[in-house]
Amino acid sequence: MLVYPGMTALDLVGPQQVFGYTMGTKVHLVWKSKDPVVSDTGLSILPTKTFAECPDPVDILFVPGGGAETIALMEDAQVIQFLKARGKTARLVTSVCSGSLVLGAAGLLRGYKATSHWAVRDVLPLLGATAVNERVVQDRNRITAGGITSGIDFGLRIAAQLRGEEYARSLELTLEYNPQPPFGTGTPEKAGERITKAMTRMYEPLNSSARLAAGRIKP
Repeated sequence: MLVYPGMTALDLVGPQQVFGYTMGTKVHLVWKSKDPVVSDTGLSILPTKTFAECPDPVDILFVPGGGAETIALMEDAQVIQFLKARGKTARLVTSVCSGSLVLGAAGLLRGYKATSHWAVRDVLPLLGATAVNERVVQDRNRITAGGITSGIDFGLRIAAQLRGEEYARSLELTLEYNPQPPFGTGTPEKAGERITKAMTRMYEPLNSSARLAAGRIKP
C-alpha cells in the first residue's frame, strides 16, 4: 500500500482495516523513506517499508488518492518507476479514489475499465483507461474504487477473492459495515443539481491540473 504526503487517509485506512483483519496477510505501507507522511487532514502515517525494501513480487499493489499532491505524484519519476516495476508482477493492481490517476500515469490502466473519484473520473480516458461510473470496478486483475468511502467496499471485494465470500461476509459483520448516510447525497446523481454544480466548481482546478498532467504523460 503506497503512502505519501497529502494523501487522503481514509482511502488507505478503510481497505487497510479490512486487509489487517484478513488472517494470514502482511500489509506494507511503502514510501520513499520511513519518515512519517501527513495526510490531507493532518493525520500522520508511518511507512513500514521504503521502495527498495518492498517485497517483489507483491500480491496486491494499492494506491490511495488525494488532491493536488496526488496530481503531482502522476509525474513523480521515482513513484512511477516503483509502480511500473511492482505492477508487472502483482496479482492485483488496485486503487481507491484518485489513486487510479497515478496507476494510469504509470501505464497500468491502459486498455482497462476503471473508476475514480467522480470529480476526476473523466481524466481516466486521457490515460488510456475506459471510465466507468461504478463504486468498484474490476477488469481482469485491475480493481479500482470510487471516492474515499468506497475503500471499505473495495477491501471486502478483495477479501472475498482472497479468502472466499463466506469469510468476507464475516468481516463485513465484524466491521458492522451497514452504511446509512443521513442525507443520501453521496453521488452527483443523488446530490441534486444545485449541490453538484457547486461542488463541481470547487473541484474544477483539481480536474484541470489532472488533465494537464495527463496531457504531459505518455503512459
